[in-house]
Amino acid sequence: MTTLYFSPGACSLSPHIALREAGLPFSLEQVDLATKKTKAGADFLKINPKGQVPVLRLEDGEALTEGPAIVQYIADQAPASGLAPANGTIARYHLQEWLNFVTSELHKNFTPLFKPNTPEAYKAIAKETLAARFAHLDKHLAGRQYLLGDKFTVADAYCFTVVGWSKYHAIDLAQWPNLKAFMDRVAARPKVQEAMKAEGLLK
Repeated sequence: MTTLYFSPGACSLSPHIALREAGLPFSLEQVDLATKKTKAGADFLKINPKGQVPVLRLEDGEALTEGPAIVQYIADQAPASGLAPANGTIARYHLQEWLNFVTSELHKNFTPLFKPNTPEAYKAIAKETLAARFAHLDKHLAGRQYLLGDKFTVADAYCFTVVGWSKYHAIDLAQWPNLKAFMDRVAARPKVQEAMKAEGLLK
């Protein structure tokens, strides 16, 4: 069976949501990112030398890393789910556009906020950058349910996961009402709630 290596609330929540939305069978293996050990006691660095989640271990033993690649693989295993537009279409490139935006403009700007040795002045700059990106998202989401329109895709799962880190850094999303409504909309999806409960993020 396919195994997702995850850490609760980390960016691995994105493929976790995608797997549930796609209806694919999978198992979960929790990783302690501090010790680089899995819950079963395995050396995680032997699974992913980069030491980062997510990792998707396929049935044949092949391992995929990097969230944007993993979620597209998941979507392509269940094309009827609509989690990604068909390969070769302009809509698919728009999906990749948003996945790249989240990984480079949101995810990477949150990273210094989680590091205890980041200077406070730099954290303030990172928050300013995130605010500008959130404003862009807010404008884009006006009149839209999701990033690509009215259909939920893996880009929405990734965006929801990363923007959700705002609560750990005293960033109030209420100042971006369209983005806040998007977050509430995604959070209400049954499969999203299943994933969050499985990771201990919801009771």
